[in-house]
Amino acid sequence: MSKTKTTAKTAGGSRLKKWFFRLIAVAVLYVTCQYLDTIKHRWYVFEPESLHQLAKAAIAASPDPNDAWFMTNYIVKNLTETYSPTQVALNLDTSEWFFSNAGGAMGAMYVIHASITEYIIIFGTPVGTEGHTGIHTADDYFNVLVGERWVFSPPNLQMERYPAGSVHHVPRGQMRQHKMHEGCFALEYARGWIPPMMPFGFADILFSTLDYVTFYQTLHIPGRETLKNLLIGKI
Repeated sequence: MSKTKTTAKTAGGSRLKKWFFRLIAVAVLYVTCQYLDTIKHRWYVFEPESLHQLAKAAIAASPDPNDAWFMTNYIVKNLTETYSPTQVALNLDTSEWFFSNAGGAMGAMYVIHASITEYIIIFGTPVGTEGHTGIHTADDYFNVLVGERWVFSPPNLQMERYPAGSVHHVPRGQMRQHKMHEGCFALEYARGWIPPMMPFGFADILFSTLDYVTFYQTLHIPGRETLKNLLIGKI
């Protein structure tokens, strides 16, 4: 056998080994992700129903039905009294609002909590917006505090209306068209795998608005809060 044929045979065998190990790695990763998905509930701290009740309590306590600032502070105060800082890390700086552009909808958000499996934010705008909810790896619970959220999901050709005090649930893997009619603020809670949701939050910035100040804030603030939670063992 010539030297050239021997070299080609060796190279071919090396490529087969590389692809074999790549396939093994992909299979191991897939099985690991499937297993983690079955146990992710172990890392949840918050409950959708208790947060819905908190949202309704904030509305009831507010001196003005449009006072999103009061409701935000009411919610944060309640959460800090309910959850120990050794159990979950919360962002107490209620002035840390920044723009959000995602799925064509623009508003502002304040991150109360961010971790690998959960986040709680206040999201909204006083001027109104609409867009796509995105298709996510987490369930999303949108507790309306101020205004209304309008939702459309075919084949149901009727608009769904969610006023203050109601909650709109978008299950994992589903999507909606949504509109925050004439302004709306909400307590938004997501539970599931949060990091895969981040590209949705970056796409409009990178390919449309080119607002790199917001890009930095969207990357830095949730990342900082997630790290704070990892340091106390909250996944």
